[in-house]
Amino acid sequence: QVQLVESGGGLVQAGGSLRLSCAASGRTFGSYAMGWFRQAPGKEREFVAFISGSGAITDYADSVKGRFTISRDNAKNTVYLQMNSLKPEDTAVYCCAAGRRLVVVADFYEFWGQGTQVTVSS
Repeated sequence: QVQLVESGGGLVQAGGSLRLSCAASGRTFGSYAMGWFRQAPGKEREFVAFISGSGAITDYADSVKGRFTISRDNAKNTVYLQMNSLKPEDTAVYCCAAGRRLVVVADFYEFWGQGTQVTVSS
């Protein structure tokens, strides 16, 4: 069982930056692929980024590529999402997820955090 707790969300102006953190419980954190997903009001949840257990493999949604960076520190059981050049359309609840497969499909992730709100003002 893995428990995930996100932090770092908030209100920021367009063009600004935020760094989200996702702290995980358990001693097997490094064996899990980690993903970030987001859901805006009235929209479906969408993939943002994922990272392999070792951190060697990452991928991003086209909408955030070049602006967001996912990373992890397995010694701290934490995954990060650095978000730069934020846009109003990035406004959403951001959730981290842990799973055994490195995929963009949310259904394949086993464990989820409660989410953190990111609001980007224009």
